[in-house]
Amino acid sequence: MTKSFNHAASNTTAGSQQALCAYIGLGANLGDAQATILQAIQRVATLANTQLSASSSLFVSAPIDADGSDYVNAVIQVKTTLSAHALLKCLQELERAFGRERPYHHAPRTLDLDLLLFGDQKICTEELTVPHPRMTERAFVLLPLLQLDPFIHIPGKGDANQFAPAIAAQVIRKLV
Repeated sequence: MTKSFNHAASNTTAGSQQALCAYIGLGANLGDAQATILQAIQRVATLANTQLSASSSLFVSAPIDADGSDYVNAVIQVKTTLSAHALLKCLQELERAFGRERPYHHAPRTLDLDLLLFGDQKICTEELTVPHPRMTERAFVLLPLLQLDPFIHIPGKGDANQFAPAIAAQVIRKLV
């Protein structure tokens, strides 16, 4: 787990709204997935009004309900003054910059960035659902998240660690 603070990337304006803590899931299974995840973490750190706070280890897992090679996954924590929808838009732009295409549901991915948590907010719009609806069912999300904060609370669901037994059978391996 890496904890770092990118002060140059914070870009907050004096008197602006208070930064919220957000968690972002990263995944890739096309090309050099490990390099892509590491580069994507650095790119997220450069987003306006956003500061990288922590990064989990990288993990490898088989696709769930999807095609293709094994995925490389991680979770990062950021502090941001962006709105959830503005952050989502930035993440989608990063996905496109890394060549993300969406030919069909659960297609293999050059990069997948999911907004998992946004402060203690519950958001349900056409574009965005937070907390991410399947985050408690996926070892590749839950384990890196718990690595960053073993006592994290998921709004509307409870403590994240209570979901660990349900994902225990999913095969996941720590990469770095």
